[in-house]
Amino acid sequence: MNLRKLVSVFMLITVLAMTAGCAGTGSGGSAATGSDVIKLGVNNEITGDNPIIGSSARKGIDLALEEINGAGGVKVGDKMYKLAVEELDNEFKPEAAAAVAQKFADRSDIYGMIGPNDSADVMPTIPIIEKAKLPSITPWATAVAITKDNDYFFRACFTDDFQGAIIAKFAYNEENAKTAAVLYDMSNDYNVGIATIFKKTYEELGGKVVEFQTYGRGEKDFKAQLTKIVAANPDILLLPNFTAEVPLQAEQARSLGYKGKFIGSDTWGDKEIIKLGGEYVEGALWVGHYAVDIASDKAKAFIDAFTKKYNDTPNDIAALNYDTVYLFKMAIENAGKVDREAIRNGLAAIKEYEGVTGKAQFNDTGDPVKEAVIIKIKDGKFTYFATAKP
Repeated sequence: MNLRKLVSVFMLITVLAMTAGCAGTGSGGSAATGSDVIKLGVNNEITGDNPIIGSSARKGIDLALEEINGAGGVKVGDKMYKLAVEELDNEFKPEAAAAVAQKFADRSDIYGMIGPNDSADVMPTIPIIEKAKLPSITPWATAVAITKDNDYFFRACFTDDFQGAIIAKFAYNEENAKTAAVLYDMSNDYNVGIATIFKKTYEELGGKVVEFQTYGRGEKDFKAQLTKIVAANPDILLLPNFTAEVPLQAEQARSLGYKGKFIGSDTWGDKEIIKLGGEYVEGALWVGHYAVDIASDKAKAFIDAFTKKYNDTPNDIAALNYDTVYLFKMAIENAGKVDREAIRNGLAAIKEYEGVTGKAQFNDTGDPVKEAVIIKIKDGKFTYFATAKP
């Protein structure tokens, strides 16, 4: 082969390689590029203190994408589009979440954002997505302030004011706990919100909060705070904290002689709590978004598909992220065109949605009105205990 032909062949191979390298991947491994794709950004907690958040979220998202694209995609007018995502790691850090949001905001090919999942990670992203008019849904972040005074953030979950009040009412009325203590992370909007609303509601009911203890991000030794709590002898101890912390807190509390009950919030939703906490969390109650053992037909189908795909039972985070993808699908179809502002209006137009995590009625704030469930850790398993209505 002469030199000219050799150069021509090399250039052809290079072009083909570059073209292959630019192809995006849609659901189910199929190529998804160009004008036939609607792409969402995923601002996810992949690494950091609680990587289980990110891995659970992505499993729920991927399953929804697989189903939607397998059924033909999203219909906009007379055209069908594939739905795709691009995921970036926010490291479970607010400043990193803001940087990820800015990257998505600056991209003209990103039409919406899923996440972050954690309330503290969401907060600094709000002005960014507002300025860019980027419609966003947080699947799992419950801080009340997220949807206040902005038109571009929506959520798939209930809020802290609802959840915190439920925990207080259940502890006081159903568990007959007349004294309570709280230990929470003061660095996270989520933990602060649950603790504050619980205390206010519990005291309004007639209960007495005998200790209200805090700690900082990354702490592992809670004995100083728990010593004060144990000395106060509360009937119940609220731990509205994350998977990496709750088992340590329960174990340390018991080792110091705490004999009362534990109650938790929706961050208790992964079975890793049971694996790590063992006997120390047995009998504890927590508020969640759905219960596997009383699942609706829609939830059963999701659980079966998830278990088949991942050989695991889906937690609340996976279920809420799955619902979030379908909410975006509804919004895009409502929009009638592929445009950020139209999709935002499409989200606002959703009045009711029946998802894996229950029936939700949306109001003008972007918050769903929906039920919560009380789960009990019994014989080393999550077991449905009660339903709390809004």
